[in-house]
Parts: sequence; C-alpha cells; structure tokens
Amino acid sequence: MSDAAPDQGPIASLRRILATLLDLGRTRIELIAVEIEEQIEHAARLLLWGIAAVYFGSLALLLLAFTIVIAFWDTHRMLAAIGVTAAFALAAAGAGFSVRKRLRQRPRILSATSTELKRDADALREESP
Repeated sequence: MSDAAPDQGPIASLRRILATLLDLGRTRIELIAVEIEEQIEHAARLLLWGIAAVYFGSLALLLLAFTIVIAFWDTHRMLAAIGVTAAFALAAAGAGFSVRKRLRQRPRILSATSTELKRDADALREESP
C-alpha cells in the first residue's frame, strides 16, 4: 500500500493546475468586464457633455446670428446673413474634424486584457522546456 498523502498524487496536481487555470481565466474575465464598464462610462459621459455643448452652443450662436443680422438690417442685411451662415459652416466643419480626431485617439477597447493575455502566453512559453 502507498503511504503517500491523498493530496500529493498526480490527480491532486492536475486538480491544482486546473484550479490555477480557472482562477487565471476568472481574473481575465473580470478584467474584461471592468474595461467594458469603463468604456461604457466614458462613452456615456462624452455623449452627455456633447449634447449639452451642442445645445448651449447652438442657442448662443443663434442669438448671436440674430443680433448681427439685426445690427445690419438697414444697410447690409444680406451680407450679414451670408457672413453668419459662412461662419456657422466653418464652425461645423471645425467641430467635425475635432470629433474625428478625438475618435481616432481613443484607447483601444480591451487593450489591458490583450496585454495581460500576451504576458500570460509569454510566461507559459518561457516555462516550457
């Protein structure tokens, strides 16, 4: 008969390895969930502030446009209206380019998870004979 303790056999070692792998997988899944939550919060915050900026900016620009057209009503109302329209078009183009630039600069989704999984794979390769 064998005097070996029941937790020192090959099956026990296999169970410990499996438990470690499952724990590693659970940790990575939790990291993925945290990153997704961060991305959702970032997008929601960006959307809300964007809506507020567009609303108040539009209101201010509309009132400014009316003020300019009224100021030139007796002399050059068409020129004032065309100038205000051109200014709005330039502002819209600038804002569009700014949004495009910011969308290109955002961090890649799940980049931390990808980095950690690559580290895990590298570590496993180094331990292999």
